Amino acid sequence: MLEHALNIAGSEWVIIIFVALVLILGTGRLPGAARKLGKAVAEYNRARDDIKGQIDGAAKQAEIRGPVGTEREKLETMAKSAGISTDEKTDDELRDEIAKRIGQRRDSSSA
Repeated sequence: MLEHALNIAGSEWVIIIFVALVLILGTGRLPGAARKLGKAVAEYNRARDDIKGQIDGAAKQAEIRGPVGTEREKLETMAKSAGISTDEKTDDELRDEIAKRIGQRRDSSSA
């Protein structure tokens, strides 16, 4: 019997929650609480959009392409992502600089 009494549809729950809020907060404080809730939702949406924009920006900056054809292209891609200039450098020089940069990041992240 209790099972049938609690069989309430979704829109009816909204009415029940609204009535409960009026009983708890009263009619005087309800508009202020609604304003605060609206501001919190707006702040959440702003933060979500900001994070989404940062992720999209990072994805565009990474500029992921298809498979790398040569070892030199692989080194240049890695150097570019690490912020290393590839102008007039041999493959060995690029490998050394990439290894140094990666080593620096590991050391600074573990501190």
